[in-house]
Amino acid sequence: MSVRAKKHLGQHFLTDKNICRKIADQYSAKNDCTRVLEIGPGMGALTDFLVARDLETWVMDIDSESIEYLRVNKVVPSDRILEADFLKTDLQQHLGTEPFGVVGNFPYNISSQILFKCLEYRNQIPEIMGMFQKEVAERVAEKPGSKQYGILSVLLQAYYDIEYCFTVDEHVFNPPPKVKSGVIRCTRNDRETLPCDEKLFKQIVKMCFNQRRKTIRNGLKPLIKGKDFDHEYLTLRPEVLSVEQFIELTQAVESKLESS
Repeated sequence: MSVRAKKHLGQHFLTDKNICRKIADQYSAKNDCTRVLEIGPGMGALTDFLVARDLETWVMDIDSESIEYLRVNKVVPSDRILEADFLKTDLQQHLGTEPFGVVGNFPYNISSQILFKCLEYRNQIPEIMGMFQKEVAERVAEKPGSKQYGILSVLLQAYYDIEYCFTVDEHVFNPPPKVKSGVIRCTRNDRETLPCDEKLFKQIVKMCFNQRRKTIRNGLKPLIKGKDFDHEYLTLRPEVLSVEQFIELTQAVESKLESS
């Protein structure tokens, strides 16, 4: 029995065992977290190496054919095989409130959404270890001052330290994608919460980068219009601001909104 890769699910099965081993070995078990959830395991190529590391491995897939394969081949215990849509699932319903890492060769068509979902559970997920389209992986890990640095970079780096681990060529997949892939590791930093309104922080980051070719003043016009608000960052473009500077900007806007 084998599983047919489905285009509408963005499936590209990793076939190179050395790459699978390398990804599994990159998982650092931040805060001694030895329980992991693998998203989109396919036929368990990566799963085998996670299990070999004595990690308590759970798998989640929306593809019923993959789920059946994993059950028949007993890749992991049956109660750790979850047929569900990661993006629509209450993870605590399956995994409780204890910490777990998230790993996987993530479907490219939903990889950014997977990261945003992980952010919702950031205080329960100490580490995200996985493969993305190379462009997305680089964007997440990028530092200020680059054209690739954007919304995803700032929001992830606000809560995680990001390390770009290595690049993966197209030929190690079946079917091969049309782009290269990149593996990154995201480990939770020390910020339990931001020292500002977190919803406002997210809103400001999005507003600024939605008009990234313009100054921050232009991006924030709908928010600060009609208010006597001035700040040294307003004349800059958003890609030059660090996470800490976006926090500082948010604090200033928050203070102005509260006093208005």
